[in-house]
Amino acid sequence: NARDLERELAWFAQIMQARLSHYFAAEQLDDPLLCVDPPDLAGSQSRYAELLREFSLTIPERLLLLLALVPVLRPQLLDVLFSKNDATQRGFSEFGGMQASGHGGFVPTVETALFLLAGEDLAGRFAMLALFEPDGILRKAELLQLGPVPAGEPPHCAPLQLSREALQQLTFGQAKALGFSLEFPARRIETLLEWNDLVLPAQTREQLDAIQHWLQYSDTLLQQWGMASRLRPGFTCLFHGPPGTGKTLTACLIGKHCGCDVYKIDLSLIVSKYIGETEKNLARVFDLAENRGWILFFDEADALFGKRTKVDDAHDRYANQEVSFLLQRIEEFHGVVILASNLKTNIDDAFLRRFQSVVAFPMPKPPERLRLWQESFPAQVALAADVDLPRLAERYELSGGTIMNVVRHALLMCLSRNESVVRREDLEEGVRRELLKEGRAL
Repeated sequence: NARDLERELAWFAQIMQARLSHYFAAEQLDDPLLCVDPPDLAGSQSRYAELLREFSLTIPERLLLLLALVPVLRPQLLDVLFSKNDATQRGFSEFGGMQASGHGGFVPTVETALFLLAGEDLAGRFAMLALFEPDGILRKAELLQLGPVPAGEPPHCAPLQLSREALQQLTFGQAKALGFSLEFPARRIETLLEWNDLVLPAQTREQLDAIQHWLQYSDTLLQQWGMASRLRPGFTCLFHGPPGTGKTLTACLIGKHCGCDVYKIDLSLIVSKYIGETEKNLARVFDLAENRGWILFFDEADALFGKRTKVDDAHDRYANQEVSFLLQRIEEFHGVVILASNLKTNIDDAFLRRFQSVVAFPMPKPPERLRLWQESFPAQVALAADVDLPRLAERYELSGGTIMNVVRHALLMCLSRNESVVRREDLEEGVRRELLKEGRAL
């Protein structure tokens, strides 16, 4: 990438100089986009060259991508645009641009791009505006983004920005996974387990097939079979059931099986007491996840997707608007959204009517609990002769997560005694502690 970008930046500098000469020259010169040939990268195997070929970028699109990249790689190339107009003793309005608070260089805007690509040719500027449309290749492929425009200012004031993934592709050659932050309050979740390790009723398993089928065949259904005009582009599902029954594990396994990243949304950073902030936080998450093939997993979704209330004051009205906004974003989202809740009745009916699937995760029955007990212990330990797993499975109604907590306690007791035998009293003590946490008697 560095080798090819050096050549590209040199070409960009020539185009910039030619545009300025063309603009300020007394006599008419040739169009800079026609008189300076771009580097030939047809034989290059860099990721940058691959992107140019993959999207068949034209010369204007290529220059626009470079203009957004220059402030990061070679900001001094734009310093010439800080030149003062002798007539006004300030910068040239036609150069556009803005001064960032932390970046000392020239930050290009849409106006800067129009000047570079078309100068003062009005028809040419109109033609180049198509490059900034949402369905233009640079924005559709999520290579280029437009920053916000302050209220009341011309739309051409929008600063040019590269998407995070595009910047990493164009520099390091590959995009890194998004990390948890205030800007992206979500964590990628994974599991080392497989489908065979998941203990669920047969009916629940069958319902999960609908999600996997959508992930595998949605493109064929929507595009090749022409159903895009009749069906929503995404898939929304509700997992409901007591804690520890496998909702999060199932989401991870679906992603693992279908080759999709699963991101668990931290609702504590999404929901805000300030009016309008929750919608902004939600929009940021959905915008980042759009068209990436991710599964968004909202755990304990009641906090955000709960029932709408009777409107008694402004806060009630805005709380209901948050629910409506979320419903709209989910319906427009090109991906899979999984909501998890302990109780189905906590979720607003307006959501339930629009879900493609509602999957119940019941407490495991005795045969399922026995399997969970049997598969929970590592090969390095043995069970004491008086440990009766069928009795434990029959007597105590525990979820899979709770059983694993009991096993963890018993194994730690083994290690503390420097033993490899699991004792009955340790298992019963673990069960007692778990039931106590839930407010139940042994």
